[in-house]
Amino acid sequence: MTKLLILLSQRFPALASRDFAIFWVGHLFSLIGTSMQNTALPLLAYRISGRPFDLGLIGFATTLPTFFLALPGGVLIEHVDKRKAIIFLQTIMMLDTLVLAFLALGGTIQIWQIVITSLILGTASAFEITARQAMLIELVGREALPNAIALQSTAFNLSRVLGPSLVAPILLLSTKNGEGWVFLLNGISFGAIIIGLFFVHAKYKAPVMPRTRSIMEEFREGTQYLVKNSSVGLIIVLAATIGILAMPITQQLPVVSKDLLGQIGDTKSVVDLRNSLLYTAQGVGALTAAFSIAMNNTARWRGLRLILGEAAFILGMIAIPFSHSLWPTLIIIALMGWGAVTQLATMNTLIQLQVPDNLRGRVFSIYLWALQGVAPFGSLLIGWMTQEFSLSYTALICGTVSLAIIGGIQVFQPKVRQAAG
Repeated sequence: MTKLLILLSQRFPALASRDFAIFWVGHLFSLIGTSMQNTALPLLAYRISGRPFDLGLIGFATTLPTFFLALPGGVLIEHVDKRKAIIFLQTIMMLDTLVLAFLALGGTIQIWQIVITSLILGTASAFEITARQAMLIELVGREALPNAIALQSTAFNLSRVLGPSLVAPILLLSTKNGEGWVFLLNGISFGAIIIGLFFVHAKYKAPVMPRTRSIMEEFREGTQYLVKNSSVGLIIVLAATIGILAMPITQQLPVVSKDLLGQIGDTKSVVDLRNSLLYTAQGVGALTAAFSIAMNNTARWRGLRLILGEAAFILGMIAIPFSHSLWPTLIIIALMGWGAVTQLATMNTLIQLQVPDNLRGRVFSIYLWALQGVAPFGSLLIGWMTQEFSLSYTALICGTVSLAIIGGIQVFQPKVRQAAG
């Protein structure tokens, strides 16, 4: 047993930190619940209204707060105790989820209620994600930070495999309002990370600095850093392109399940199972990427890894219109899951290692804003295009435009690859 622990700490140095290990386990349980809800919620919404636009609207509501709050949130997070902030924000998210469960179990849930609860969840998440990412270095130190980021990604993507696989039997066994039970389990799962954080101590925590300047002055300092360090700035441009044109396409998986892969005589159970398989395939690809990065996250391969991740996701988008049977589609979705995690984990690691400690919250919040803050408009765009023209047309057009922009940056701005290497 001792040898196993030594081997794990050598391969995964972040786990040598007791505090990070406690946080990681609690967060994993919470993420599994979140992944279950992320699988069931679009399916419920699409069954209620039958409109792809509503899937985009829910994505819009979830990510819109990031557009307004991520940038000032990055400044504010640098002046508070991050562990206490995460406990508070996770509690808000838990209460919001329990309200959603109550509405679904009561059979009275409507699209506008889903949008409102998604908006509240997105508001809390806009601050929580920045606080959580900035806290990692306080738990493990700078040397083990890349491994901590990779393990966080592994937990997230392990949940994307386990979560959807648990949803299908719950919906099949529930005679009525099965999604409500999924939401209830997610609400309970938040307790794992909240309780775990009460036992965590940030050994590498820097003193919380009192504010001596305005939010705008501190934010301006972060933007000036990006201007002077164009390699980080280019990564943020890549993130914005992904956030607008690429990532929102994954919100349309229920459309893939019901319409693109639909067969005459499909029952609700068949569609639900196919939907869960698509989410599971996405999670398998993502987990594979996260685990491989956790095993080997040396700087030598980051440049190539970034390019391969971008290519896998974008080419997967372009391939969606040409696949009309389940197994090829599962492979494409798994490839996109691998590509998404590979590029995002690489960009996250790169930014956190290059940015100085006193600017980490601000710069990461700008990255988060570029990736998720602009995503609401991408969600609405892709939702509208899917409803008006079909998912096949949308995936092909958005994939081609993404390929042109990101490929152009990689070809004409080699600083991105140099920084990643």
